[in-house]
Amino acid sequence: MDFVSIRIITGDVARLVGFYERATGARAVWATEDFAELRTAGATLAIAATRTVALFAPGSAHPADNRSVITEFLVDDVDRVAEDLAGFVTDVVAGPTTMPWGNRSLLVRDPDGNLVNFFTPVTAAAVARLAR
Repeated sequence: MDFVSIRIITGDVARLVGFYERATGARAVWATEDFAELRTAGATLAIAATRTVALFAPGSAHPADNRSVITEFLVDDVDRVAEDLAGFVTDVVAGPTTMPWGNRSLLVRDPDGNLVNFFTPVTAAAVARLAR
């Protein structure tokens, strides 16, 4: 089994796609006005409108209601990402911080309030954990 994507349900697909395009540098591929994907080498971030929920399980997902998932992006230099996003990201939860497990992380919220972590492994152990 392969993990391939995570989907965020939102009330404003264009706004959220715009945020993630700017934050990641990835360009979205739009399937419809209600569904777009940002593809990276490791996984895909899908962004879908609330209207799509009724197609697979009515009432099962609610936009801007997440308080348990952190979407994470591995980046070459988290401090540079923090500089690039300054003035664009309005909700920085924690500026670049080196975590006890060896990653340097920047934690922000997207426009819907979802947590997003940009991180760079900075210790030998952290780099080794990510080697495949």
